[in-house]
Amino acid sequence: MFIELTDHLRCPGDHEEAYLVLLPDTVVQRSVQSGELGCPICHRTLSIKDGILDVGDGPPADESEPTLDGASVAALTGLGGPGGYLVLVGPIAGRWREVEGVLNGVSMVAVNGPPSLTDARGLSVVRSARLPLTSASMRGVVLSGAFGSDASWVREAARVLLPGLRVVGEGPEPGAGLVDVIASAGGWWVATRRPGGP
Repeated sequence: MFIELTDHLRCPGDHEEAYLVLLPDTVVQRSVQSGELGCPICHRTLSIKDGILDVGDGPPADESEPTLDGASVAALTGLGGPGGYLVLVGPIAGRWREVEGVLNGVSMVAVNGPPSLTDARGLSVVRSARLPLTSASMRGVVLSGAFGSDASWVREAARVLLPGLRVVGEGPEPGAGLVDVIASAGGWWVATRRPGGP
């Protein structure tokens, strides 16, 4: 896990947002390979092993084949210029190298991706039942597989998204009130966070 990402992690517990305190054991080339993250509010401890943050409550892996390629993901997210993080949730995380090749300089966060994903330069791997990321901190979120039609994941994606940027989702358009859908076609939708939304 990229050490700078820890500045954007939050406790997944059901309480007010709290930053996690990193206690690294092993760091290799700015990647935390092992260590612990502690919450100052609920005192929960999360472990990083082999560079992966596994909260322990993630859903079973969806090993279906993504229907978008890296260039399509980059186009739909509308990101221009380097810096920041793009969150890839579900099967699409398996295409992170394609996306990174188009969005040069944007770091990737793979959430609940294929089990074969491992920590790599430019990629942080997370397994969790929700996005353990701070609100309004990510440059984009792509929800693939069943995540794109799950209202709780759409709400989480909108919460972590920086204002004015995009959530891309697979499946039917989200219900009213979750996000502002700006386009949909071919089983995918593109939306922005609603003003005053989650």
